[in-house]
Amino acid sequence: MRVRYGKARHRKKKRLFREAKGNVGGRSKLLRTVKETIVRSRAYAYRDRRRRKRDFRRLWIIRIAAACGAHDLSYSRFINLLKKANIGLNRKMLSELAIHEPEVFAEIVRIAQS
Repeated sequence: MRVRYGKARHRKKKRLFREAKGNVGGRSKLLRTVKETIVRSRAYAYRDRRRRKRDFRRLWIIRIAAACGAHDLSYSRFINLLKKANIGLNRKMLSELAIHEPEVFAEIVRIAQS
């Protein structure tokens, strides 16, 4: 008797099509194309999970640099002063302070410079 993997195969295809849902045309309708699409999308997802961390760090640095510019201070000099003053705030928190609490950020700049 020939075994056709009917139920298991149907379940497998259904899982693949569900993962490719939202793609345009054959990329969500045709099995071979769906498989290619999923491989590519997983590669992008893996890459961009790492990329997101870099992008956010760049954004925080840009924000801090802009806030430092208002105090006639370069970003690199500011970070150096923070290290010397033993202020252990990370870049994410510094950028949040620079945006939402500018007076607190100004106080941190003053402490770092003294």
